[in-house]
Amino acid sequence: MILLVEDDKVLNENIREALVAEGYQVDQAFDGFIAEKLLKKGTYHCVILDINLPLKNGYEVCKAFRQFNTTTPVLLLTAFDELEDKVQGFESGADDYLTKPFFIKELLMRVQALIKRSATNSAPVNDVIVAGDLVIHQRLKTVSRAGQDIKLTPREYQILHRLVTANGEPVSKQLLIQEIWGSVFDANTNNIEVFINFLRNKIDKPFGKQSIKTKVGYGYYYEP
Repeated sequence: MILLVEDDKVLNENIREALVAEGYQVDQAFDGFIAEKLLKKGTYHCVILDINLPLKNGYEVCKAFRQFNTTTPVLLLTAFDELEDKVQGFESGADDYLTKPFFIKELLMRVQALIKRSATNSAPVNDVIVAGDLVIHQRLKTVSRAGQDIKLTPREYQILHRLVTANGEPVSKQLLIQEIWGSVFDANTNNIEVFINFLRNKIDKPFGKQSIKTKVGYGYYYEP
């Protein structure tokens, strides 16, 4: 089941028809207020969310959704392609970003990739990872440092988890993109750098640490 939130009725219907043709069930909403109501009472495999919505914009809807659901992937749709807009979207908890105009085929590929990775990441895991004073509860998908809980978005968690489990080996931006977003993600953006900066601001700076490091030409690595 997919929730499609787009106030342009023609575009909304075109996307719905394409999704239904691929075998998905689709709930439709045309403003942020109705979208929030549906998200609170329904269960979805993916949310396609326009940013410029009546009543409540997509950033607000996504941020509120992440207060009670941190696993369902959210794909933002927007007419803007500025880095600041992407940063705001990712800070709200979005998983991916598609700029209008776009090909319906690309949207379908991104939805399929998000759902597939969400299903993989939800596989039951029982063990706890300890890296110095950082603790990752894999089953609960929670993170703490020095006994203090740290709230991460799903993508921030996945990147941190990948770096920590690499045991000090550098992980390239290309590998992070491939493993976390899939091959349909736009690898020519600065989104990885944006997420690394988010993580450093949450994981390192408040604790006076420099654990997330860059090895020039190789990628990022975690050093407890």
